[in-house]
Amino acid sequence: MDLYIAPDGDHRCGWAADGPGMLEYHDTEWGFPVADDRRLFEKVSLEGFQSGLSWRTILNKRPAFREAFAGFDPERVARFTDDDVTRLLGDARIVRHRGKIEAVINNAGRAIDLAEEAGSLAAYFWRFELPAGEVATPQTMSTSPSSIAMAKDLKKRGWRFVGPTTAFAFMQAMGLVNDHAAGCQTREAVTAARADFVRPG
Repeated sequence: MDLYIAPDGDHRCGWAADGPGMLEYHDTEWGFPVADDRRLFEKVSLEGFQSGLSWRTILNKRPAFREAFAGFDPERVARFTDDDVTRLLGDARIVRHRGKIEAVINNAGRAIDLAEEAGSLAAYFWRFELPAGEVATPQTMSTSPSSIAMAKDLKKRGWRFVGPTTAFAFMQAMGLVNDHAAGCQTREAVTAARADFVRPG
């Protein structure tokens, strides 16, 4: 992937130039390892909403999504009713797609079950951390054996809108792989963060 020379003169992944907010997201969030269950549930939910859209669109709407979905607290979202679905379908600030909305509500219940079984969502998701070498060249893959395995297991557990491509994008964002482009100045920061990160389990 082409690199982007940011206003500070350093190189970043090319997609960091894709509109306001993207550079900050690239530099401070994307690829840094996450062990917080609510952030993980939020991200896997938003990746489902992104399907067919750009991440820039979802990122711009993220504050509204957080408000609409009770901060992505699985316990609260799992209690959403048909009235909440109607409310969300009427909220022009978010992506109004019934299937995706209902998937998040369904997945909240599955997330609670999974956290009880594994000890936490983080402990479960980090089981699928990509081994060294699975992505030989950064930003050349849209899925991987690990994301295929995770998507298959989640589907078996009743999750919706988490296919292999969505799972891989989630893994990239949450630090289960360092997929910053070679030459991107943030790649080294992510490498250091992953080295210091204590894997949950």
